[in-house]
Amino acid sequence: MLELSRQVVFIDRDGTLGGTDRVVLPSEFELFPQVQDSIRSLRAAGMLVCSFTNQPGIARGEVTQDEFESELLAFGFDKIYLCAHEHGAGCPCRKPSAGMLMRAAEENNLDLGECFVLGDRWTDMVAVKEAGCKKVLVKTGAGPKELEKYNNNEYFGKWKEAYPDFIATDYNEAVTWILGRGYKGRVLHGFE
Repeated sequence: MLELSRQVVFIDRDGTLGGTDRVVLPSEFELFPQVQDSIRSLRAAGMLVCSFTNQPGIARGEVTQDEFESELLAFGFDKIYLCAHEHGAGCPCRKPSAGMLMRAAEENNLDLGECFVLGDRWTDMVAVKEAGCKKVLVKTGAGPKELEKYNNNEYFGKWKEAYPDFIATDYNEAVTWILGRGYKGRVLHGFE
C-alpha cells in the first residue's frame, strides 16, 4: 500500500505574507494581519505549508539562510524552499524558474497540478505556470503594480501566458479561496 500525504500550498514571503514589495530582512519583517491564523487554517485542513522565496541577501552576506529558515518555521511553515542567489547568477532555482517547485516535487513525490502557489509578482506566476501548479496572485506588496503591467499589455511570451487562476485582495482571501475549493483530504504521495 502506498503512503499518502496532504495537499501542498507554496507561499512567497516578501509582499505576500508581509513586508513590502522589496526584500525585508528577518529582523525587520512584519506579517500582515491574520496571516498566522490563515497559515494555521491551512494546516488544520490537512494541507502542508511550504515557502517559495528568493532571498538574495543571503548571497550578499546581509543575513544567513538559518535566519530566514528559523523565521519561516516560526510562522508555521512545514518545509522551506528558498533561493539564496542574486538575480543574474544563473541559478535554476531562482524565480521565475520553476526550480524550487520541481525540487519540492522530486523530493516529496508531489503532483504539482494539485498544489497551490501564492505570490505577489509575475516571477511567481511564471514559475508556477512552468511547474503546473494553481496560481494565486495577491494584491499586496508588488501585486497591484504587477497586475497593472499585465493589464496594460506590458508582458509578452511566457509572461503573458502566466495569468493567475485567482486574484486575491490579500493572503487571507487567497487562503479562503483555497479552502473553499473542496479539499476533502485528497492525498498526494510523499509528505508524511
